[in-house]
Parts: sequence; C-alpha cells; structure tokens
Amino acid sequence: MDELIGARVRRTEDLRLLTGRARFVDDVELPHLLEAAVLRCPLPHARIKKIGTAAAAALPGVSAVLTGAEVKAAVRAPQPVLWRNVPDMRLTSAYPLAVDRVRHPGQGVAVVAAKDRATAEDALELIDVEYEELPAVSTLEEATAEGAPRLYDDWPDNVCARTTVVAGDVATAFAEADVVLAESFRFARQMGAPLETRGVVATWDPFTGRLDVRLATQAPNLARELLGEVLGLPVAKIRVRTPDVGGGFGNKFDFYGEEVLAALLSRRTGRPVKLIEDRVESFVANVHSREQKIDVEFAAKADGTITGVRGTVHGVLGSELGTIAFGPCFTAAACLTGPYAIPAVEMDVVAVMTNRPPYGSYRGWGLPKANFVQERMVELLAGRLGLAAHAVRRKNFVPPEAFPYQSPVFVYDSGRYEECLDLCIEAVEEAGWAERVAEARARGASAGIGYSFHNEITAFGPSRIVNLSGLQHSGFDEEVVRIDSTGHVTVHTGQSAMGQGIHTALAQVAGHALGVPLDHVTVVSGDTDSCPYTGYGTGASRAAAVGGAAVLTAATRLKAKVLRIAANILEASPDDLVVENGRIFVDGVPDRSIGMAQVGDAAYRRLDGLLPDGESPTLEEREVYDPVNVATAFGCTAVLAEVDPETGVVTLLGYLIAHDCGTVINPLIVDGQLHGGAAQAIGGALYEELAFDDGGRMLTRTFRDYLIPTATEIPPFALTHMATPADHIPGGFKGMGEAGVIGGGAAIAHAVEDALREYGVKITTLPITPPGLLAAIKRGATR
Repeated sequence: MDELIGARVRRTEDLRLLTGRARFVDDVELPHLLEAAVLRCPLPHARIKKIGTAAAAALPGVSAVLTGAEVKAAVRAPQPVLWRNVPDMRLTSAYPLAVDRVRHPGQGVAVVAAKDRATAEDALELIDVEYEELPAVSTLEEATAEGAPRLYDDWPDNVCARTTVVAGDVATAFAEADVVLAESFRFARQMGAPLETRGVVATWDPFTGRLDVRLATQAPNLARELLGEVLGLPVAKIRVRTPDVGGGFGNKFDFYGEEVLAALLSRRTGRPVKLIEDRVESFVANVHSREQKIDVEFAAKADGTITGVRGTVHGVLGSELGTIAFGPCFTAAACLTGPYAIPAVEMDVVAVMTNRPPYGSYRGWGLPKANFVQERMVELLAGRLGLAAHAVRRKNFVPPEAFPYQSPVFVYDSGRYEECLDLCIEAVEEAGWAERVAEARARGASAGIGYSFHNEITAFGPSRIVNLSGLQHSGFDEEVVRIDSTGHVTVHTGQSAMGQGIHTALAQVAGHALGVPLDHVTVVSGDTDSCPYTGYGTGASRAAAVGGAAVLTAATRLKAKVLRIAANILEASPDDLVVENGRIFVDGVPDRSIGMAQVGDAAYRRLDGLLPDGESPTLEEREVYDPVNVATAFGCTAVLAEVDPETGVVTLLGYLIAHDCGTVINPLIVDGQLHGGAAQAIGGALYEELAFDDGGRMLTRTFRDYLIPTATEIPPFALTHMATPADHIPGGFKGMGEAGVIGGGAAIAHAVEDALREYGVKITTLPITPPGLLAAIKRGATR
C-alpha cells in the first residue's frame, strides 16, 4: 500500500460540497422554527433615551421582542473575554445588545423573533428608539487625544491595557549602534469576509431545560463552555452541533452575542430560533481586524547585524473587548523579530478603545503586521547601509544550530531559514522573472520583484503556558480512533471542518498508522455530545499539527492491539506481522494473512478462541495531546509586479512561495491553504479597507465598497517545499493554515517599490491603494 502521509490524494469532503449536498446552518429546518433579526443602531456613539417595542410585538407573526435591558436581566454574565494577559487591564462588561448606550455603528439594540425573516425585519421598523447622539472617537488619534470623549465614564482614558515585550539590554544596543533606523507603519481595518455569513439555530427545550445549538463555529467545545458561562447552564445541558461551515478565517472562532440572543428567544418562545447574519450587517456585526499603528526603531551595526528593536504597537480596538481582546496586537509585538536573532527587544503594546465594531480574530492574528514591519525594516536598513537585503537577512537569521531558540516570547523549535531563502531565489531565477522585468522596462513599463521571509507560530496549545500568558482556556486536543466489527475505522474529532480539508488530513494520518485504505476511514466532527474535547478549537494553525499528533498516537496504540489479536489468530508473533492495505500477514509469507474485518469480528462478536486471554474486547483508543511547545513553520514569498505610475494601479504577474511545515500530510491541501492565504494577503495588501466617515459612521456596507480580489486579480501561483519536522510533535507535523497570508504584504510592497525605484517610493501603509501610491510617487519625486 502506498504511504498515506505525504500522498497527494483528493479531499474526501469535496464531492459532497461541490455537488450541493453540504448542509450549512441556514439549511437547518425544524418544526415550528422562528427566524430572528436584530435592530442595529447606525450611530457610532449614542445614549438610548427610549425604546418602544409594543408595536413590533403586536405585529401578526411576531413571537418575541427583546431589548438590551431584558437581555442583561436574563443572562448570568456579560460576554466573555478569553485573553486577559495584562493583570490590570480594563474589561468592558458588554452584553449581546446595548443596554443604555450604543458605542459603535451597527451595535444591536433589539431583536425580534417571528414566523419568517421578512416579518422579523418588518417588526424592526416598528421599534421606536430615541437616541441622544454623543461625541465619537473613531480613530486612534481621536481616542488618544488629550481630553478625548471617553467610551466608559469610569475610565480615565480610552486605553484598556498597556504591556511591554522585553528581552535583552535595549539601552546598550541602541547606545552602541552604528545606525538607528526609525519608521511608522499603519494597517487598515479589515475583516475575514467568509463566503457564509455567521448563523445559529437554537432550541431550548422547556421540559428538559436542555439547549441544543447548531452553530457555524470553529470551536464547538469552546462555544458550549461560553454559552454555559453567559446563560448560567452546566455544559451537560448544552449541545453544540456544527454543520458544514462555509469558511471561518478566525472570524468564526470568536463568540458573539447573536448565539446568546437566539438561545434567549428560544427559551422565551419555546420554539427553535434561527438567526442568520445577512451580508450587509456582517460588515458591522462580524469582528474587525488588522488595524494597528506600529512605531519602531532598529539598532544595527555597519555590517548589517541588527542588535536591537524598540517601539510601540497601538492596537485600534473597537468599543467592546471581543473574545480575544487585544491578543493580535500583543502577538504583533511578541513576534516582531520574526526569523531573526535580535538579542534586545522592547516593544510596548497600547490597546485603545474606539467607537468602532469590536476587534477580533482573522487569519494570521498579529503575524502579518509583525512580518510587514520586520521585513520593511530589513529592506530599509539594507538601503541605508548600501547592502543587499538578502545579505542582511542572512546576517541575522537564527542559524540551524541555535535551535531550539528563545525569541522574546516563543521558543522556536527548528528552522533552516537560509536554505529556504535559497530555494525561493532559485525558483525565481528558474521562472525567469529577472528577464521579464528587463523586458517590461525595455518597453517602458515599471516592473519589479519583491521578497519577504517569515516564520509562523503553529501547533498552538501548550495549555499551561497559554494559561500563564492570560488565555482563559486550554490548548490540548483529544481524538478517538475506533475500528468497528467490519474492520473499518472511525476518527472522532473535536476539530471543525470549514473547507480546509481537516477530515481528509486526519483520515490520512489514521489510515497511514493503521495500514488501511483511505476509503476505510471516516472522520466524524461537529457534535459536542459525540465528539471529544478540543481545547482551543480549530485555529492558530493547529488542527493538523495537534489533532494529527493525537490521531497518530492513538492509532499507533490501536495498531499494536490489532497485531496482538491477529497474532493470536495466525499463531505468530506480533513482531512478525505486517499490515498493508487492510490486511495483516506474516512478513515474508503473504499467504498467511487475515483481513482487518476478521480482527474486528474477534474483538466485537466471536471472541472465544480468537481474542487473546487478557485482551479486552472492542478496538478503540483515545489520546489527549497537549504539546510541550509550539512548532515553527517558515517560508519565503516572492512577488512579480507591474505598476502603472500614471494611475497607481498594481498588477501582480507572479507569486511564489517556498515553504516548510515539517512533515506534509497532504501536499494538495498544503498547496490549497497557501493559495488561499496568499489570496487574502493580496486583498489585504492592495484592496481591502473598512472605511468610516468623519463622524465615525460606517461607509463600507457591501462588496462594492469592500474590494475582495477576484480570479482576475490573482496571479499564477508557484509553490516549492522543504521539510524540517518538529521533533517534539508525533509525526513531525507543523501547521501552515496561516502561512500564505503572513508574508504577502511585505513582498508585494517590496515588488512595488522595486518597480518604482526611480521614483523613490517608500511604502509604510497597507493597503497600497492607487490614490495612496500616486501620493507616494509624488512624495518620492519631491525627495
């Protein structure tokens, strides 16, 4: 049998998804189902003076109306904040609906459950709300200005937390530096925009007191825990089921008030309630991400050795702390050194509240910002010193012999950074990009090549470490592998399938370890009643690495039991047996063999004489895997771009990634994840921005305003791989789900600068829009 780990097999999920047989949360239909809609305030900051719901409640077809005050009275706790890594950070005590004050555009003030969505929306128009508009602080500068209006009256300012990432002797590094380089970087507000918007169907049984929730989530066990906290229910009374999820990108990791609203409406009415976010409200109801201002200084020697980094990460949060608080902002500071051995670091983190929708998870967390800053500074430093940027990279890479390497926060397990850089450079040379740039310039066009090197924190989850760092949840993974009486295998996982191919990957690991064909393995997920507990859920590039390690360990133990039973039947030693393609045979004597079904029969049905003495019936193993450390993936991105200096339009002509994620389970899945991440990197670098007017009202409400790259904007991708296994993780797996999005922004910026080098353009802001680029060309010409 061919080895399943490393095999380019087609994803087992795809046929059902591509033929329309998927079942998403909006496809759920239950008897007596009600549909809900939320009334959202358009103002960024206002006091609710009066809210009248009588007319809405009297509308035929309406079953229930709830206001913020009623919701607050019905719950046991405010919306949870999982990441509390600063002891004196200020919490916002938010509820699913605004109680007496609206603090961001789109915040809900009432919710209606009715016979259908149209009736619920009609009822929203009958709700009479009187607002007293208050001064808003919609930007970082407004929120931090002296005497700025405060979002919370009992706070002295709009800062919810301050902390510092420190390593080494920063003062000495800067005092002894040959050169100090300072720069400021800005990142626009963006969002994940999954194809499927968020949705929930909640059924609160009035007789048993049991809550059954169907939820599009990346973390079903976490959602169950948080529902229990907010509603005051033991988790034994809560079941969370995850249908097919149409993309998550971190947005569906976070816990939202709509889940609570659907549950409360179901309890009020005694009927199932469906609440589906429509596309327009997703722009204000879904978490926002990315927006930060990073001021940084690099200290360096004349030969390009970087000796110190200091600066400040300003996180531009929303009006309430989301599930993960300012975690991405802290991560940007923690990972600002990236793949480089920089001995001295002092990065302040300032988390600032604004009258914007809450800040939350999006693919890559803080890593894309950290990478953009470190790579831009490497290029700027090289320019200042008259060195090649790659020479500065090589000078500062953590060398292979230095691993495991203690960065300012994380321990990097392994890496061969210079080899990966060389692999990328060679691929660019083979693709003939330099010749294409020369040809473009010969015809008067502006073309250039840009590089970016990144590393990625994956396999997130050492529970004790993340708890010590302030995360109010665990990071282990639990997997169950079972062989039935017919010899077929079932893997029960708490991970969520959301289009990334996790079912196929876990099936490959189990099939490889047990020696059975892939089509003999079924993966079951998405039900907290029948699936095991996964601490952090599916995110942070951890599902295949941590889940795969747990499946591999459980399946390996299960295989040992299979061999003991087979040895008894074949009258041989387990050490002499080989499993291949679902059959167990004596090594070198293929005629002496039995099928996995015979072993299953011996373990479940006809035990007498077949099951060895002292061997327990059934074939099942359970593994709880809590990694001792994260795993560090890494890669190099190269971009070929052409720029029209008259219009500021950037056209990407080529995109190449050299990548290392340890042991590759399925190259097709890895390539697909890198492609998808790169597409989001392109969107973040060139197109996507959530905009507000001067008064703080949301301007971006549709995809006509929020530009996501389409197939016509995506260039040809080329990928090349190397493998440096994580020696502390069974199987050597590392994650890579966020890898494609991390290095793209810097590589695109460098390609644009290279294309416009005669203009002296310097890019410090993402996205690179045509108006912004034209302004940069004008500034460069002035310089």
